[in-house]
Amino acid sequence: MDQGNTAFILLAAALVLLMTPGLAFFYGGLVKAKSVISMMMMSFGAIGLIGVLWAIYGYAIAFPGAEGTIAPWSIDTGALFLNNLLETPDGAAFPPLAFVAFQATFAIITVALVSGAIADRAKFGAWMVFAGVWATVVYFPVASWVFNFGLADDGSFAYGGWLTHGLQDVFGTGVIDFAGGTAVHINAGAAALALALVLGKRVGFAKGISVPHNPPFVLLGAGLLWFGWFGFNAGSELAADGTAALAFVNTIIAPAAALLAWLVVEKIKDGKPTSVGAASGAVAGLVAITPACGSLHPLWAIVLGLIAGAVCALAIDLKFKLGFDDSLDVVGIHLVGGLIGTLYLGFLANGTGLFFSGSWSQLLVQAIAAISVLIYSFVLAFVIGFVIEKTMGFRVKNEDEIAGIDQVVHGEEGYVLADAKA
Repeated sequence: MDQGNTAFILLAAALVLLMTPGLAFFYGGLVKAKSVISMMMMSFGAIGLIGVLWAIYGYAIAFPGAEGTIAPWSIDTGALFLNNLLETPDGAAFPPLAFVAFQATFAIITVALVSGAIADRAKFGAWMVFAGVWATVVYFPVASWVFNFGLADDGSFAYGGWLTHGLQDVFGTGVIDFAGGTAVHINAGAAALALALVLGKRVGFAKGISVPHNPPFVLLGAGLLWFGWFGFNAGSELAADGTAALAFVNTIIAPAAALLAWLVVEKIKDGKPTSVGAASGAVAGLVAITPACGSLHPLWAIVLGLIAGAVCALAIDLKFKLGFDDSLDVVGIHLVGGLIGTLYLGFLANGTGLFFSGSWSQLLVQAIAAISVLIYSFVLAFVIGFVIEKTMGFRVKNEDEIAGIDQVVHGEEGYVLADAKA
């Protein structure tokens, strides 16, 4: 067993777990002051629920190994409750449980991302039901489509999902998704769009109606997300090597370029560059580089960041033109950014991209993966959300939304400025 790589993976897992509290601050700062507890609790609720479900059956679905090679939906019954993963096989580079821990944090952050689309108007209990069901029937299977690496007899990771190994059998190349552009960002963004449609618009929905109550929270959250993203991207190599170093560097420069591009677009559009724009631009760049971080020359990573920052800065206004209320721009940043990063690889992936190989195969495969995950996640998220809304109810009352839902849903306030008895 390689103790260095084991330590690397465990550290990466800790970094990725930090991303979800970081997301809580990022989202929490964007909502109104009387909804900040509700918003942050949806992220922390995801940590609790998905962390437990992952250990019970989530890993068994997402990584069925040889039992589920290229199958769209299967389960390794031996991995339920992590039963067959407690021992480290001879010759393994690291303990199976290190990989279990690392991938658990991916499941948690993906579910938490969806919550931003329904800020200010969702019941916590309904959200938790949605999170559990969506993770079970959408995230866990989709993770197996893309990642599905199981342990071979010699302890090495082998096999692949239908979007990787399966498409490779047909087109000669599988989807490149180094750290989750499809499985995480397109997946979460499509679900966010579906939920926004199910819950409908906030009271008084219009451009400029909602102002972030705490931009410093947004900047803090973006900083924690960026910090954790090094574990997300570089850690996905599962080894402290040159590819991990490339992913690490690209995770610096792509979001940096996206931040600048977002601010330029914001200056041209609105006359002023904002702190929220800087934070959002960085996140857009992080989203776009996620699938591509291990497969791009740094020069092309900068170009990707510039494209993602500019396009996502424009895409967040689509909700006003198309009439859906994605409260915190999950669609404009994560769905659009994930699509940009995934498709960009079809042109510029080292060795296999169109500009290097002269073949359209990589672009075709990237498009198949992106569209498949988008449609699957959107349809099932819409159905799950619709059923919850029509049964237990997903949305709070309008009067509670207007007043702020922290007291109604959680019995707490984010800010107590004076003793109520004084």
